[in-house]
Amino acid sequence: MEKKPPIKEILEWVYCIIIAVVLALLFRYYIGTPTIVKQESMYPTLIQNQRLWLNRIDRTLKKLPNRGDIITFEAPSDTLTAEELENREPIAKYENQPKNIFSKFLYYVVEFGKESYIKRVIGLPGEHIEIKDGKIYVNEEELDEPYLQSGIVTSAKVKGLDDFIVPENCVFAVGDNRNHSTDCREFGCIPLEKIESKVAIRIWPLNLWGKVD
Repeated sequence: MEKKPPIKEILEWVYCIIIAVVLALLFRYYIGTPTIVKQESMYPTLIQNQRLWLNRIDRTLKKLPNRGDIITFEAPSDTLTAEELENREPIAKYENQPKNIFSKFLYYVVEFGKESYIKRVIGLPGEHIEIKDGKIYVNEEELDEPYLQSGIVTSAKVKGLDDFIVPENCVFAVGDNRNHSTDCREFGCIPLEKIESKVAIRIWPLNLWGKVD
């Protein structure tokens, strides 16, 4: 049997590696990916260093999450001020976006230099959100939040984000650990196109494996 030239054999291996990397990136972007909980903003539902499987099919289908879903989304570029909210809808700001194709690929697909948050969806498009008396009200009804620790008080962090209507194609998302969470109470509602994934299951530790509520 004739032996292949070394350069041809090397090229074949390079092609195989490139194809494998591309397929892995496509799967990660469009289908799902594992992640590690790094912050305490979703405590006690999620604890630091737990491993999760994220479902990205809804992003691929451009489907809005449901209330109660735990999602990840691209971190906004800045918080909103009360003065800004007098002249604009309560939508998070994304001002430092990549400009060219290569930087977009690195940022959105490889996720190089990209920061994401993980929070729980509270408000959906068109709903009236009020934060008062230490609680959240949706369309004038107090929201039942059994996932919160006893005694947790919810407060608005910016005037104007305590009483508003969730804009079209946006969600209002908040961390379960209300006193230690940077969330929509500071930077406004998250547009659908900035939602990256929904938490599907917890995969580690094994004794807690399963759906996350």
